[in-house]
Amino acid sequence: MKPLDQKSIIPLYHQLKQRLDARIRGGEWKPGDKIDSENRLMELFQVSRNTAKKAIEELVQEGTLYRVQGKGTFVSKPKFEQSLGGFYSFSRVLQEQGLHPKDHVLEVKEVEPSATVRQGLQLPEGEMVVEIKRLRCAEEEPIILESSFMPKSVIQDMSVLHEVGTFSLYDLLAERYNVIVVRAKEAFEPVLIREEESILLETEVGKPALLLERTAYDTNNRPVEFCISIVRGDRCRFYTELH
Repeated sequence: MKPLDQKSIIPLYHQLKQRLDARIRGGEWKPGDKIDSENRLMELFQVSRNTAKKAIEELVQEGTLYRVQGKGTFVSKPKFEQSLGGFYSFSRVLQEQGLHPKDHVLEVKEVEPSATVRQGLQLPEGEMVVEIKRLRCAEEEPIILESSFMPKSVIQDMSVLHEVGTFSLYDLLAERYNVIVVRAKEAFEPVLIREEESILLETEVGKPALLLERTAYDTNNRPVEFCISIVRGDRCRFYTELH
């Protein structure tokens, strides 16, 4: 084991963090594997407990590692990555990673829109919307809790929406209602998982998540969907490329 460079301007904890990260990226430690304890890292790299602890803590904060009380520190599953440069397609992201996307439709119902939904869809007072609430999974692991709202004037037959999961929502809108989505506006903000969300997403209350709000427009520049998604922060990451 090559020792850390004691004379480097790079702090020892950061050097150790890089070594641990390299072992994970190189496949020596795989998702779910338990990594060396702080005591073992102190022995291997001749560093203090504070150095070993700080290196591990930074990797935990970044989501590369996670702790289990009384058992140790383990390698996290890799996050699903999605560029902000185009439509966010959860299904496409999974398929590109060789995984099977699966949607569970929780409910389809006609509701009176909230002020936020009404504004997003530019609806007059009194117009109702159709809500489809679904749990979006990678294989059987829940990742996103999503509620899509569409004007009732667009959705003539709500039963069709139960086919979402077999077909994409936008494909159904195009094929059944001749509503073609051509662009969308999205906004993101950090939130914490609430109790109901934690049950459905199978994660802990208070865990970090992303609140994603999307307004989708058709060929007539009419808003046809307002979507609110809670995305697990420990399983997804969004990025952009700057030129």
